[in-house]
Amino acid sequence: MSPRNEKGRSDGTGAIMNIPARIGGDIERILLRSLRNTGVSLLYQDSDLRVVWTQNVPSAWAPGDLYGMTDHDFLPETEALRLTTAKREVLATGNRDSLDIRIAGDEGARWFDVWIDADRGDDGAVVGVVTTAVETTEQKRREQTLRTLLREVSHRSKNLLAIIQSIATQTGRYSGTLEGFLGRFRGRLQSLASTQDLVTLSNWRGADLRELVIGQVGRYCADPARNIRLEGANPYLNPNAALHIGLALHELAVNSVSYGALSRPDGFVTICAALASAEAADALTLTWTETIAARDGALDEKKFGSVALERVVPASLNGTASFTADGDQLEYRLVIPSDNFEID
Repeated sequence: MSPRNEKGRSDGTGAIMNIPARIGGDIERILLRSLRNTGVSLLYQDSDLRVVWTQNVPSAWAPGDLYGMTDHDFLPETEALRLTTAKREVLATGNRDSLDIRIAGDEGARWFDVWIDADRGDDGAVVGVVTTAVETTEQKRREQTLRTLLREVSHRSKNLLAIIQSIATQTGRYSGTLEGFLGRFRGRLQSLASTQDLVTLSNWRGADLRELVIGQVGRYCADPARNIRLEGANPYLNPNAALHIGLALHELAVNSVSYGALSRPDGFVTICAALASAEAADALTLTWTETIAARDGALDEKKFGSVALERVVPASLNGTASFTADGDQLEYRLVIPSDNFEID
């Protein structure tokens, strides 16, 4: 038997809770006042499931007095039926039950965890039910957001793996040796990783063009401020566009370091982004131009770099591209449809 004395009463664990005499008679009032700060709602219903007493009932349930009402009078019919069924079972068996309910509103749905307990009279018979409810809306929304993010991560991971598989296949097709394959493949993976970092830092929104250019081309320059000339607009690219345009910039930079302007300390490349094209007024035309020292036979070879620039990248963006070398001038022109970017 739990110990009791004149100064206090048991908390149910055998410990004595000392209650000052001046508030002993007001303990219920104090507890109810404290309840308002907890977000916990209480509702007492008789054996006919009519409301007898409430405390801290959420506004999503009802704005006014619920005395004499049943759940069907103030809750959505579907949720009221679920609660009524559970409460009648508690009345019949005396066993506790719990469930969660969802209430739609003008500001969005709200969720509540609900516990239903039997209230027994002096003879032990069940005479009513006590309903305790706690709002879990924020938790539910966080869970929904997390599930959405996980689906998005899964989708983007599959896309990224497909890109890597394509790069591996095409790199292998145009590599004569294992050493050559590994060197080129590592470089392309680093390019993807660099762009992926930008996309991740933006919470999967994408990357702006200038950041992408500096990240992909700047690493191959002795002095990026001098070796890279950026002109025109600075669109914000969506994740898919950022990944593929980043790959194109990587291939152009590697080619330039091998036999173009970036092979010389004082050389430079010009990258222009114009918000118009012959194909569409709202498309983005991205143009890379540079001066090459001499025509190299490597430019005439079909290899992964040219395949990526002329076929893979434009196809992934539903755009078009051209790659030409005329005399000592090299130009790559990529037309990007407007659904791949936005302008701030």
